[in-house]
Amino acid sequence: MKKITIVILNWNGVHHLKNYLPRVIANTPADICDIVVADNGSTDSSCELIRNEFPQIILWEFDKNYGFAGGYNKAIELVKTDYAILLNSDAAPEKGWIQPLLSLAEGNPRIAAIMPKIRSDRNPESFEYAGAAGGFIDKLGYPFCQGRIMNTVEKDNKQYNTPRRVFWATGAAMFVRTSAYRDAGGLDEDFFAHMEEIDLCWRMQLLDYEIWVEPAAIVYHLGGGTLSEDSPNKALLNHRNNLAMLYKNLDKSNLFPILAIRMILDGVSGVMYLAQGRKQHFQSVIKAHNQFRAAKHSLKIKRQNIQNRRKSVPYGIYNGSIILRYMFGRKFFPNNL
Repeated sequence: MKKITIVILNWNGVHHLKNYLPRVIANTPADICDIVVADNGSTDSSCELIRNEFPQIILWEFDKNYGFAGGYNKAIELVKTDYAILLNSDAAPEKGWIQPLLSLAEGNPRIAAIMPKIRSDRNPESFEYAGAAGGFIDKLGYPFCQGRIMNTVEKDNKQYNTPRRVFWATGAAMFVRTSAYRDAGGLDEDFFAHMEEIDLCWRMQLLDYEIWVEPAAIVYHLGGGTLSEDSPNKALLNHRNNLAMLYKNLDKSNLFPILAIRMILDGVSGVMYLAQGRKQHFQSVIKAHNQFRAAKHSLKIKRQNIQNRRKSVPYGIYNGSIILRYMFGRKFFPNNL
């Protein structure tokens, strides 16, 4: 019986499927894993490619683009195995990646999600921006990783090769216990994309689950396949979704002080965008705050549901500002985490 369903969400990514699916198939044990491509209403030749060139792949076709969050939620509803792996269409594993993840999960029933070590497919000696060797967050809600602080990305010299608890696991390659994913309510579909996996991991932790990184499993990720790092729309999603995540998950004593500070810091970001001549990014910050305020009613309902179920204090929050630390030249992972 299969234990794991690998779900690759696709939207008009036929070029990524051609390049990465052969590597996924070659390095994944077929006796314990099914590989699924969940197609988010593509209008290119993605589905024809799967049917004609990859008959061993299971194809689930959705009627439209539900976004990263909605697409994966629909897919996980269909999963029958105890575990699933959310794998980006521009990601491919090294051989031997499954067993370390499975062994770690089966040895600790409190584990809800595990991420492999993520290296850059462009620069294989380096970590990849979106996850690196395990995700953390500072007290103001800014995410960072072992191996990546802000825009400083380290080479992988095996300095983060010990399995450990983290705050969040990257959605580029996230191993999940299917029951825990469903218990936490899945990814927030109002996020559409960006930071939704951090929000999910936070909610899982509040339910007393654990999030881990297993560096013995290695995945190479291209990154930027959906939106480039310099996209104004990505800036909009990141600012809006970060505020929503904080509003939903922060405890009562920290909620308003931290939100007030973040509003100010977002204003500073907007001014910096203008100074750099990036008018569209400045407008993205304004739109993000407007959309956040417009969603307050639905966010209040979500917050109440999350806080009513709160059982635990999350692990992996840096008690300081990662931005200030970075500005003062400390660009590597804090030793006290």
